[in-house]
Amino acid sequence: MDTDAPALSPNAFRDTWCGRVLADKAGEVVRLSGWVHRRRDHGGLIFIDLRDRTGIVQLVFHPDEAGDAAEVAHSLRSEYVVTVSGRVVNRDQETVNPDLPTGEFEVRVTEIEVVAESETPPFAIEGFQSEVGEEARLKHRYLDLRREQMQSAIKLRHRLTSAMRKFLDGEGFLEIETPILTNSTPEGARDFLVPSRLQRNSFYALPQSPQLFKQLLMVSGFERYFQIARCFRDEDLRADRQPDFTQLDIEMSFVDGEDVIALNERLISHLLSEMGHEVPVPFPRMSYDEAIGRFGSDKPDLRYGYEITDLTEVLRGTEFKAFGGVIDSGGSVRGINFGQRELSRAQLDGLIDDAKELGAKGLVWAFREGDGWRAPIAKFLSAEELAGLNSAMGAEEGDLMLVAADQPAKVAAILGGLRTRLADRWDLIPEDSGNNFCWIVDWPLFEWNEDEERWDALHHPFTAPKGEFDPENPGDARAEAYDLTWNGVEIGGGSIRIHKPELQSAIFKALGISDEDAEERCGFLLEALKYGAPPHGGIAYGVDRFAALLAGVDSIRDVIAFPKTASGGDPLTGAPSAVDDIQLRDVGIALRKPPKPASA
Repeated sequence: MDTDAPALSPNAFRDTWCGRVLADKAGEVVRLSGWVHRRRDHGGLIFIDLRDRTGIVQLVFHPDEAGDAAEVAHSLRSEYVVTVSGRVVNRDQETVNPDLPTGEFEVRVTEIEVVAESETPPFAIEGFQSEVGEEARLKHRYLDLRREQMQSAIKLRHRLTSAMRKFLDGEGFLEIETPILTNSTPEGARDFLVPSRLQRNSFYALPQSPQLFKQLLMVSGFERYFQIARCFRDEDLRADRQPDFTQLDIEMSFVDGEDVIALNERLISHLLSEMGHEVPVPFPRMSYDEAIGRFGSDKPDLRYGYEITDLTEVLRGTEFKAFGGVIDSGGSVRGINFGQRELSRAQLDGLIDDAKELGAKGLVWAFREGDGWRAPIAKFLSAEELAGLNSAMGAEEGDLMLVAADQPAKVAAILGGLRTRLADRWDLIPEDSGNNFCWIVDWPLFEWNEDEERWDALHHPFTAPKGEFDPENPGDARAEAYDLTWNGVEIGGGSIRIHKPELQSAIFKALGISDEDAEERCGFLLEALKYGAPPHGGIAYGVDRFAALLAGVDSIRDVIAFPKTASGGDPLTGAPSAVDDIQLRDVGIALRKPPKPASA
């Protein structure tokens, strides 16, 4: 039931919500409208469960009381839309439905009007049938959204964004809209491009975020800005990605990172409190290097242990070439102790397949037996090495250890990925683990792109470096950046921004962005920074991810009214789709024809 049902101005269709047929309405004549949820014909009596957004109430049609309405009731089918009038009465004690808030009452109908008929839906609205595929659900999303689970998720999302606005308004923030049609900027992902009809051969870009505009608002003197913004990124999709998505965007002037973090801890505490959860503040913090070293991830799930142990020094000088060769080449050997496990050889081989899917060349499994190991490689390791490995990983009799060797970043990612997979597979997450938040701080400013042999911004190129920036050694720079993780999911990320034009230009050069390209793509920002830009910083949250975590669903598609599929398509509208030649001509675009097949 909708516990926050809106006020209702009586009209020709209703004077009461279905979910509000409660004790205070007993004995009154009410007028209701909604959808036929279920129909039951008990000979002379007909029962209808009527549903609107606030809940379900039972209607009863007595032949002696309902008159013509009883005849109409015989013709009703699921999902018909009706308006009814009748008196609210208490149900007989033996027919009370304890599963419904309205279950002690029913409406004895005297008048009914069928407002709209319905064809038989392609799937049942009541409950959820696992055999109904996502494609069918999205093609008929307007029906899928009638289900209680989807109604609850969308209402929760509304409550979340309302709470965001309420808190930020109370903190002196202004909600300001920024453009959707803008210029392409160097933010990391691919842009969605929109051709201009009025300026041929030119394109708008849909914003990946309002990043540059919110910085301009700080230069403009608004000092505290927020926006629940629509953003667009042309990238591969996953359960927590959509080509168009929503983020809570925040920016503040005259602040440092501590100020931003403090405000956002109050924000998160307020939001979860509004949703019925209490979380202690301040949140713990962890450096990027520590997160990668201990958990193999920059968004570690802290609800369970099974941390990564560095075994490199234990094995330095080993004669086992698979480990020794990696160490000699600057790599590392790391492992996780997963405690006492009983696995078949097929299951152990499956773990090796998991590791290879994550990019590993191989994986070593071992069980502690006495002072040594039961493992395929045990005979290649000395007794001293085996004892050292057991000690380093805190292994006890029967414990399963998984060990991998590679370059440090890669082996950490492999074991971190295994840790996450096995937490789900082996139910390693305690049921009472609650909500675990953690700030990831002290990020590298850049990361090396092996494929293109250049530096990339780990966040975005507008992030301020910590301390002095040395253009000769960009890989040494650390960022004034902070990400917030929640139970192993990154829900928000932000930074202190660069507010001096000469430093921004130096960062662009370190990223291989020429002066000409920087001027073309964001010269307006460089120009604005010359006119007294205050120190400023902010953060952005993924509203879809936030809502999905609150709703306890695996995919953000289950908290978005009209999402795309994993392939980026929309089964409901057919988007993306071809457009006619006239539309293409108007924007000066001609499509390439596919090459003719080679002759036989």
